[in-house]
Amino acid sequence: MSGLVEAKEPADPGAHVFVRDVVRAVLRRPSLWPTALAQAGDFAPRGWWQRKPFLPLPDPKYLEFRLETQYGETGRPEAQHVIEYLEWCRSMRKLRSSQG
Repeated sequence: MSGLVEAKEPADPGAHVFVRDVVRAVLRRPSLWPTALAQAGDFAPRGWWQRKPFLPLPDPKYLEFRLETQYGETGRPEAQHVIEYLEWCRSMRKLRSSQG
């Protein structure tokens, strides 16, 4: 029947808290904003603006793989880990730009 909506698995409430904490942590560090935007663009699939939800979100399977290889099957990152990663990305971009 065309009127039925496919039921989806409920979202992990812990994921919402994690995203909220990361966004807050990044917002408190304006020097990381360009790096965070660049990384969002790097992780976003091609043509993300043509598909709902029209946000540069990484592929969920890729993100799941990356998180499992870093934290294990049940591990969860902390917002500070994302900040440290963004700081590392920023330093690597500066290093590359100074070499070339």
